[in-house]
Parts: sequence; structure tokens; C-alpha cells
Amino acid sequence: MKINTLIVDDEPLARKGLSIRLSEYDNIELVGECKNGNEAIDLIPKVKPDLIFLDIQMPGLNGFQVINRLRELQQSIPLIVFVTAYDSYAIKAFEIHALDYLLKPVDDDRLNEAINKACMTLAIKEKSGQNEKLVQLVAGLTGDDCEDILRKLASGENIESQVFPDVLAIKDGSEVTRVAVKDVQWIDAAGDYMCVHAAEQTHIMRRTMKELEKDLDPKKFVRIHRSAIVNINYVQKLVSHISGEYHLILTNGEELKVSRSHRDRVKTMIKL
Repeated sequence: MKINTLIVDDEPLARKGLSIRLSEYDNIELVGECKNGNEAIDLIPKVKPDLIFLDIQMPGLNGFQVINRLRELQQSIPLIVFVTAYDSYAIKAFEIHALDYLLKPVDDDRLNEAINKACMTLAIKEKSGQNEKLVQLVAGLTGDDCEDILRKLASGENIESQVFPDVLAIKDGSEVTRVAVKDVQWIDAAGDYMCVHAAEQTHIMRRTMKELEKDLDPKKFVRIHRSAIVNINYVQKLVSHISGEYHLILTNGEELKVSRSHRDRVKTMIKL
């Protein structure tokens, strides 16, 4: 049985070295190589690999985010073997969760073990169950700090996906207005109140920024300075000025300043 295999790694030498070693296996059919997560997202639906050797830490989309993006696109998740340069504690973490994990530089025996495990998994048709376990592991994770996630796994901490509300209930006197979170464009502080700008209306909410931030999905909402949060779905562009300041331009024309302390996070979110 031929196993269609894809390599995803931002290091050219790592890709070349692994492809050469995989060519020694008669049952491995290399169907492509990707230098980043975005290329993988584009190629996977086309070549439909059975197995992916996936680097965790890559620019743009990292390994965790690649899996999450496939899940969001409702694509089938192939068997995954993580390949990365993390220390040995991470190997223990993935062994606990019954996932394949190879440490760079890849050991020949461990590579052979991973391929044998993939063969057995495919042969006994447990692929769907194995992949579901992987999807559950990374579902809901932003993947921004891979090493922190691995440390939590290695220490036995539970990583649970947080469910965020679809609606904000905003009380005004005797009335309660339900505002769909997806319609919220940005939120800014006004003393002890929050101004929630949604669609063409602004709602006043008596909550702290910290409390409100806990109810917002960090993959969609980003803090741009101490007293403002923006829904990235409504960001049209990020503009840098000669003074060194950055501003976000929203789809409705609103221009919001980005503070220095939040600039890197905002730039990362805009690129995703």
C-alpha cells in the first residue's frame, strides 16, 4: 500500500533531508513539499495526502494553526507526524496523547517507528479516530505560543477549548438588548462603561474591559490599546505613519490608533 505523504517545513535543508530519507521507503509516495502553513492549506485539498510530516514552529501559520485551519475549512485531517526542534519534554507530551512526534535532527529508528505506526493505523482503518483525537487536542487553540502548549501537555495540564458566546446581552435600564458578537466592529472604554459599536449602532455596557475581553474569541478580537478592542473581520488595512504610529482603518472608515505595546500582536493577527 502506497502512503501519499506531504512534508511541511520552513527549513529547506530539513525538507530536503527528510525527502531523501523517505525516498528509501517503498511504501511512501512523496506528493509534495511546502515551506509554510499557507502553502500546506492550499495543497492538501489537491493532493489529499494520507500522511503529513508537519513542523510545529513556522512563520505565518504554525503546525497547530494549520490543523485548526483545515478543521475550519471542513477538510479531512490526514495522519500527522509532528517534526520540530523542541526538547525531549515535548516528546513525552505527545506520547501521553498517543500522537507521533519526531525531534530534529530526526533519528532513523524514530522515523522508521513513525512510518510503521502510520502503516498500521491506515491498515486497520483507525485513521478517523486517530485524527479526531488530534483535532480535539488543538481545536480552539490559537497556537501563538507552541512551546507553552507543549509544556502544559508535558506537565499533564488539561487544555480545553473555550466556548465563547454568540451574543452579548446589554442591559439598559429595564431593557436588555441582544447584540450578535459577529456584528461587533470595535469596543472602546468610556470611563466605567464600554461602548460597543455594532452595525450602525453604539450600545453602552457597564462592564470592565478585562471582563468583556474574556467573552470574546482571541482569534477574532484583538486589543489595540489599553481601552479598545477590534474585531479583525472588520479591519480593512493597517497603516503606518512617518511618526512611527500605526492606525487601523475599519471597513466603515473608522480610524483607530494602535499602541506600541499591542502593535506586534495586531500585525500578527492581520496577517492570519
